[in-house]
Amino acid sequence: MEDAEAAGTSGGRSAGEAPGGFTLDLDALGTGAHLLDGEGRIVAVNSWAERLLARPAAELVGQDAHDLLHRDRQGGTLPRTQCRLRKAILAGRTEQTTGEWVERGDGSLLRVSWLATLCELGDARQATLVLYHPESAGQPASRLWGAGAPITELERLALLAEATTVLAAARLEVNETLERLVDLVLPRLADWAVVDLITERDEVWRFAVAHVEDDEVVRREDLEGAMPPVPEESPMPLSRALRGAASAVTGPETYQGPPDSGIAVEQRRLFEETGMHSAIIAPIRGPREVMGALTLGRSEQPARFTAADIALLEDISRRAGIAVENARLYQGQRRVAETMQRHLLPQMPYVPSLEMTVRYAPASDASQVGGDWYDAFALADGATALVIGDVVGHDLDAAAGMAQLRNMLRAYAWGRQRPPSKIVEQLDEAASHIAEVSMATMIFARLELTDGGRYALSWTNAGHPPPLLVTHDGIVQYLTGGHGVLLGVEPAQARSDATMTLPPGSTLLFYTDGLVESPSRSIDEGLYRLRREAAALAHRPLEPFTDKLLNRARAPGNDDDVAVLAVRVPYRHGPSESVTRRPAGG
Repeated sequence: MEDAEAAGTSGGRSAGEAPGGFTLDLDALGTGAHLLDGEGRIVAVNSWAERLLARPAAELVGQDAHDLLHRDRQGGTLPRTQCRLRKAILAGRTEQTTGEWVERGDGSLLRVSWLATLCELGDARQATLVLYHPESAGQPASRLWGAGAPITELERLALLAEATTVLAAARLEVNETLERLVDLVLPRLADWAVVDLITERDEVWRFAVAHVEDDEVVRREDLEGAMPPVPEESPMPLSRALRGAASAVTGPETYQGPPDSGIAVEQRRLFEETGMHSAIIAPIRGPREVMGALTLGRSEQPARFTAADIALLEDISRRAGIAVENARLYQGQRRVAETMQRHLLPQMPYVPSLEMTVRYAPASDASQVGGDWYDAFALADGATALVIGDVVGHDLDAAAGMAQLRNMLRAYAWGRQRPPSKIVEQLDEAASHIAEVSMATMIFARLELTDGGRYALSWTNAGHPPPLLVTHDGIVQYLTGGHGVLLGVEPAQARSDATMTLPPGSTLLFYTDGLVESPSRSIDEGLYRLRREAAALAHRPLEPFTDKLLNRARAPGNDDDVAVLAVRVPYRHGPSESVTRRPAGG
């Protein structure tokens, strides 16, 4: 507590002396601020914080910030497990939020937005700088400071820390990355933000022209869209930035003369429509190439940009360039993976009187192809084969093994009027010598029309989650019969079959474990949720039934891929009706 008490001297309000004798001019931040040590104790505050919290520095310094200040909306003590600030301190990361409540010295509650980020003290120890601002309803956390005020070094560091956190989030789409960039700079740094993006075809696309009205980012879509090509020799600021040249401060006067290119014409229009009197343009550079340009403009803020503002904008645009390139790489990998997966998974056959649909949801890391697969095909005796499977692994080896198993199974099943168990026994024995598969789960089933006009199902299960049968009346049951070990465990082991007659109008659901398993819940919880949701959707047509079930049953945060095969049998089927089939895709 000695360090905390030293920080709480009379000079410790606005110019708090942090541990190690390093003086922080917290008043220069222009908003409520305090420093926290590694245990969450307040070691320095500024005069803005004293006024906002209606508490003198002596009452704040040395106290646990959470216990003293943090409350829920009813004024109760906020549980430590729900405190995002404490989590940020413990994780050592930058964090921001809105809608938090603090208790003032007079007992009243104040709703605030805050930003917390690590900073180095003079003795190389770290503290957490917390900046907070009274919040009106709907005010986003990125609007912590008043627009147009000179930015201090500490505020600059906090803004860059926020930029790193916001833009470096994993697996963002390019559009989402650029939208976050706009939200980051408006209105703190400018009245207008313009993002020009160089597409993968080396064309220029004006992605965003945005400004803030009533605390909301508003887009000028009439100024967005395709742009003329980048001229090779133009000295104009935007053309130079798009070629990767240095950043520049500019204004409408730059574009008043005869235009040297189509881009210059668009820039003159931009200044006329937005009323910007001052602008700064920086290239958005990725690790390998120029990705575009970021323009900040002021129309309402009277201060003009200066050369001193260039360094901050370049720091932000550099982070944006890395984020955009990462997003593009991710999207490219995902396209390759999705294309490969689409070609590996088969088209469903046409089966008269049966409804059939399939779904494949990729893993959250969609750059990887998976080993989940479904299949359905006609057998020589008129029955329909139904298959769901999952090869262990999430890589090209798993995908290749899945394709091998699928093709081998089709070859063994065609023309052989054997029960499913014998087909899978033969597959398991051959796969251990032929296919590059260590282990896999699978259900192989036959669905055929009986003389009585009902559909009979026979199946064997090699370590896979059981199929789910849903009657038209919403009665659900898991088909647990015919269960055996995974493929690749004991190839010589005999397998069993199970059979049943499907009720008219019922739906049969095959799925992979990604639908019912996740790190956040057990498989029993997942099976219960799937069963409950399927019962609730029993009357839905098959396509929306499958879509909604996949959306509702799949656990949030699930990072596994999911394959689903759903089949619905008719209410009635006469024994003399034809069951001829057309080729797949016909």
